[in-house]
Amino acid sequence: MARAISRNSKIGWTVAAWLVALIIFFPILYTIITSLKTEQEAIAGFDLIPSFSFSSYETVQNQNNYFRPFMNSVVIAVGSTLLALIVAIPAAWAMAFSPTKRTKDILMWMLSTKMMPAVAVLVPIYLIFLRTGLMDTRTGLVIILMLMNLPIVIWMLYTYFREIPGEILEAARMDGATLRDEILYILTPMAVPGIASTMLLNIILAWNEAFWTIQLTTTNAAPLSAFIASFSSPQGLFWAKLSAASTMAIAPILILGWFSQKQLVRGLTFGAVK
Repeated sequence: MARAISRNSKIGWTVAAWLVALIIFFPILYTIITSLKTEQEAIAGFDLIPSFSFSSYETVQNQNNYFRPFMNSVVIAVGSTLLALIVAIPAAWAMAFSPTKRTKDILMWMLSTKMMPAVAVLVPIYLIFLRTGLMDTRTGLVIILMLMNLPIVIWMLYTYFREIPGEILEAARMDGATLRDEILYILTPMAVPGIASTMLLNIILAWNEAFWTIQLTTTNAAPLSAFIASFSSPQGLFWAKLSAASTMAIAPILILGWFSQKQLVRGLTFGAVK
């Protein structure tokens, strides 16, 4: 009896998980289906049967060169992630292995900055970028996205570093390891799963960022998020073309997430079980 109940419960949870996954994936699926329709079919109504028309993709590529915003997205996402790691690893090391009475307060303060609406600081950041020549540059977006995601990166690395025994670092110091050696050759290799998952998550967040990329770019440094927004015109929304642009923008990050899901899950659960 108990075994039958347990089996039915497992089946029920499996069905519920598949339903949740389908609900989450449905907007992406519908976007892909809409991109494979003509503009007339896209505005005709709700229909899950595509006509497999690639005219929208051809129009999108002809109107806006896809390769340029794609490369901008790659440079901005990877650059902001590497810069964030360079800043966050020493900061997380200090908080994890040399904590003070204010360490938790500092961590909570950093996390609280993520709750502030981005539009609240748009004007001062816009003026700073305008006067420093960072407007519509990859460098400017790398800096702003690094600063925006830095609290999350520090929090995640701090959590991973706390799971590493401090005695290992003490033994390294006794053997003559410098601070640089301790971070580069001992701490970092031991926390590779956590660092890798943090890196992947930050790349995804930077790739999907739309507010700052639209506000601080025009043409030169515009990434794929701005590439999508360019298909919203005063004449209205062209659903098929907009869906095609969206599909082209999300495809690289979906592929990355699919192939790195095991590493991401492994990193997110790093240190959860001893």
